[in-house]
Amino acid sequence: MVPDVFAPEVLADSIGVIVDLIAERESGLDRDTITRTVEAVAGGRAKRRQLAQALIGRPGVLVDGRSPAPRAVADLLIALNKAGAAHVSEPVCATCGKKLRTVQRRGEHWYCGVCGPVCEACAACGQLRRVSCRDRNGAPRCSQCPLDDGRDPTPLIVDVVARADPTLPDDVIATTAAAAAPQAGQRHRLAWALQDRPDLLTGAGSQAPVPTVLRLIDALCAAGSHTIVRPPCPGCARVIRLHRPIGGMWLCRNCTAKSRARRCARCGAAREPASRDEHGEPICGSCLIRDPINHEICVECRGRRPVSVRSEDGPRCENCRPWTIAECSICARTVPCSISVATGRPWCDACQQRWARCVACSQVRRVRGGTLEEPLCAECVRDEPGFWRTCPGCGQPGRLHTNRCARCSMQQRLRELLSDEHGDIRTDLHDLHQALTAVERPDAVAAWLDQGGGPTILRELAAGDRALSHETLDELPAGKPVEHLRSVLVAIGTLPHRDEQMLRLQRWTAELIAARPDPEERNLLHRYAVWHVIRRLRSRVGDADTTYGQARAAKRNIKSAAALLDWLAAHGLSLATARQGDLDLWMTSAAPGDRRDSGNFVRWARRHKLTRLDHAAERWGGPTGAIDTETRWEQARWLLHDDTVDAAARVAGLLVLLYAQTASAIAELTIDHIQLTDQQVRLRLGREPILIPAPLDQLVRDLVQTRAGHAAVGGRHTSPWLFPGGQPGRHLSAFRMAERLRQLGIQASRARSAALFQLAGNLPAGVLARTLGIHISVAAAWQRASSGDWLAYAAEISRRSHGTQSISTENDSSTPTAETR
Repeated sequence: MVPDVFAPEVLADSIGVIVDLIAERESGLDRDTITRTVEAVAGGRAKRRQLAQALIGRPGVLVDGRSPAPRAVADLLIALNKAGAAHVSEPVCATCGKKLRTVQRRGEHWYCGVCGPVCEACAACGQLRRVSCRDRNGAPRCSQCPLDDGRDPTPLIVDVVARADPTLPDDVIATTAAAAAPQAGQRHRLAWALQDRPDLLTGAGSQAPVPTVLRLIDALCAAGSHTIVRPPCPGCARVIRLHRPIGGMWLCRNCTAKSRARRCARCGAAREPASRDEHGEPICGSCLIRDPINHEICVECRGRRPVSVRSEDGPRCENCRPWTIAECSICARTVPCSISVATGRPWCDACQQRWARCVACSQVRRVRGGTLEEPLCAECVRDEPGFWRTCPGCGQPGRLHTNRCARCSMQQRLRELLSDEHGDIRTDLHDLHQALTAVERPDAVAAWLDQGGGPTILRELAAGDRALSHETLDELPAGKPVEHLRSVLVAIGTLPHRDEQMLRLQRWTAELIAARPDPEERNLLHRYAVWHVIRRLRSRVGDADTTYGQARAAKRNIKSAAALLDWLAAHGLSLATARQGDLDLWMTSAAPGDRRDSGNFVRWARRHKLTRLDHAAERWGGPTGAIDTETRWEQARWLLHDDTVDAAARVAGLLVLLYAQTASAIAELTIDHIQLTDQQVRLRLGREPILIPAPLDQLVRDLVQTRAGHAAVGGRHTSPWLFPGGQPGRHLSAFRMAERLRQLGIQASRARSAALFQLAGNLPAGVLARTLGIHISVAAAWQRASSGDWLAYAAEISRRSHGTQSISTENDSSTPTAETR
């Protein structure tokens, strides 16, 4: 029996477990000899685990050699005795106890050549003897009663084949028949099949009762026959090698896999099971490979990872597998490559997965040749008739892996997931189905359907009776698959837009308040969180969406308030009874974040006469980091003139370095913020647009024309965002924007501080606030920090105009130049 659950040591090192068990009982063999013997018998990973688990379950089989036990145990006992083992028993017959050099199995037991075969009554002589063969009707025959009195059936085969193709010589037919059916019993069954169905040779071979018919057809066609026909697969109509009979019809390997497809218990995909879990449920090949128990230690990197290839040294992972290093013919990188069948030139794995718009036919397809600047699809790189297979669904030529192209396969999968038992798709799911099937890159949708919980969610929506709404999605298990599907439905207009960050903040706040045991604390925290923090955030946001940073700041304030209340309750205090000394003690013991953010709560409570505590506000004293002006201008010059850097990254970096924008503000820019004319480019960061000088203006023009996010649905090139994100209808996140800048070597906060420091010293606070979109108090604070006090300058001008004081400003460094006015 194959065990459902393996012992941990078996999963970790099955060979080591087997060798240890044998070495404990066998002193005549050294450990290296035992290891070589075990590796020669144990085979692959599954067989090794079964063998090790069987020996752990009954190690006494090494001494007594008795079944029941797997066949691998008997092979191991025989191999050990051949290697010279003195204390390991040979396998013994389950009936007579004879030691065996070869094994016959019946069920879980081993038998010798006398006890193993089952005797039946011969259909010719009636004697109870061992079955030698079976006649045309399936009746048993003994060795004394051969079929057709021992006559060779080859002439019968030659006669049938000659009638189908008279041009073939008899000796050629006889030779091919002997090669296709080397045993006499096989030739008899072949002759009977051809006599009953001569049409098997002319196109009906998929209905052959024995595989020798298919082997004979292949051999006759290879011998030059033009009348004998290779049968097409009944499932896909391809003339291809037929793999196995299913329901009386021989199918190809792909159709066989489809006929065996079962719903994977882990990912939900309908695929041919590669194994079964401990509950007997089917598991597909992808989940079997990703299962941590099937990972092994790579001999190169020593990491425990999925095995990609087994070399002479041992298993290797995908990153450490041996590759041919060459220059890719498409991207020109010197990386591990394989040889393209279409072009005969090397290409890397990244280019094999690349999609682009073909320069010849203007269709978005897989790249099969050309270069990154001028990509070519399969049909355009090699248009020889018959070289590419044609998809039977859409007629597109290309390299097909499942008898359909990627788009047709994706469409079929979507229909299976979204349709009911009658094959109909619900009305509210029609737009989703059309949006997913109309994407330029069907591989992106296929990857989403093959990985994660996407298929399960679509299946639940199709099977449910509730209307498709935000509330229906809220009832599903929370996670990225649900949120991605929600963004798709919002982008295509099926669901209305809503502020997701605000809703998450509200749900989080409600859960935090409900978890508190004291009703008075719940009421107090509810007043502060809902009617002060969230209400103030709503007024600041207005009609815009709440950003991740704003929601996180609100959470910090609420968590700090909860932490202060917990500390007071632990010391038998409340806001009303606590004294200033208690708050000072809290300030010395609390976390730094709670000390800072709890001030908002304490000041709110004091304004509402809930406490007498006083929590002083901290005033910003200027930038704490170093202001590196030289590095800022060096990075700006590099981004302005280096054409090898992506245009989106160059524009984002320059907005930080030159215009002191934050990563979140840059990510939220839309094309409506840009005013393009034939002569000028203006960018609106605040209330007044800024004239963008050259060469940055051309970079902005290029970005508007070439911007494209990673979302497959929702318009890759029609997104309103200047920096589209990975989710449909959404911009790039502030975190991802900051990460891109960091990869360029730009620390966003430090570069912005350097830019603001210099701009605040040259521009009045009002101008700075209007043009850069920052608050006037922030602009004034930066102006004070940079010693560019324009209020003093205005007062000086006022005094001059009234003649109260005469001060020469010829060398006054605070006087604005014509360039800054």
